[in-house]
Amino acid sequence: MENKYTKYEIARIIGARALQIAMGAPILTDRGEEKNVIQIAKKEFEEGVLPITVKRFQEKKE
Repeated sequence: MENKYTKYEIARIIGARALQIAMGAPILTDRGEEKNVIQIAKKEFEEGVLPITVKRFQEKKE
C-alpha cells in the first residue's frame, strides 16, 4: 500500500469507520473471529475497501 495518507489522517479514518461499525454499519470485509471494531476498521483500511475519502485544503500562495 502506498503511503498517501498522513498518520493523523489514517487515525481519523480508522476512528470514523470504527464508530460507524459500532453504530451498526455493515462490515465490508470478512472479519473472521475479530470482534474489536477498531481492528475491523484497520483491516478494511488495509484492504482498501473503505468508502471514506480525505480532502486537503491548501492556502493560496501570492
